[in-house]
Amino acid sequence: MIRAAVIGYGNIGKAAHEAVSAAPDFELAGIVEPNENLTKALRGEIVVSDISELEKLGKIDAALLCVPSRNVPEVAPQYLALGINTVDSYDIHPSIWDVKAELDIIAKKHDAVSVLSAGWDPGSDSVVRALLEAAAPQGRTYTNFGPGMSMGHTVAVKAIAGVRNALSVTIPTGAGVHRRMVYIELKDGYNFEEVAKNIKNDAYFIKDDTHVILEKNIADIIDVGHGVNITRKGAAGQTHNQLFEFNMKIHGPALTGQIMLSSARAAMRQRAGCYTVIEIPPVDFLYGEREALIRSLV
Repeated sequence: MIRAAVIGYGNIGKAAHEAVSAAPDFELAGIVEPNENLTKALRGEIVVSDISELEKLGKIDAALLCVPSRNVPEVAPQYLALGINTVDSYDIHPSIWDVKAELDIIAKKHDAVSVLSAGWDPGSDSVVRALLEAAAPQGRTYTNFGPGMSMGHTVAVKAIAGVRNALSVTIPTGAGVHRRMVYIELKDGYNFEEVAKNIKNDAYFIKDDTHVILEKNIADIIDVGHGVNITRKGAAGQTHNQLFEFNMKIHGPALTGQIMLSSARAAMRQRAGCYTVIEIPPVDFLYGEREALIRSLV
């Protein structure tokens, strides 16, 4: 059994908890969350404020880091230094390589494994894009998200000063271009125009067509559903007009939690270091005997 700890208990943390509970080869070591009210809500589970409290109860194999992406470069090293494998859903695409390089050094030093950006995008979608490029090396891939809630963007908005609550919805406009519809509740004493400007200038939004809309109650419009359409048109060898299309409609947190759990399983089969999902053999993510998996899937 793989003993896993869930770090953080927002939407993704809850989904990761459910994924661990459903997996036949995993055991929940506990949940690390400083919110004291959570202890009352999660009856029967061990909820602590620090990982050291869980380590007293037994060896922890994996930490599922269900924390905001911007916190991953700071949080992951703390767990890797303890020799605990880490998995996260870091989604700031331009800096993935730099974070990977930093975590790789730390993971190897402490004989641990880190799986970086193991959500659905980046994550499972990254695998799809890699396979499509292998099938048509010449060409162009377009990833169109939505319409749906972007968890990473929503968390980023909530961190902006003056925002009480928020929802960021991604609207695809085609060819990999997106519109961000950002709905916010405003804290007392803040100017809406100034807050909206800060949101649009945030790294998550500055390159997109972003619209900020004031709402009285975000709970009335919340919907965590999402989706993606990945299309590649290119050439296989010297033959042109190869067209591939991948579609899915999903519950964002649930899929992220599941990919994180599968990545924690794969981490147990890797040498020390930091990996993204495209660097790991697909069979390593799956539960079961390798021969049976190959017979049924190949």
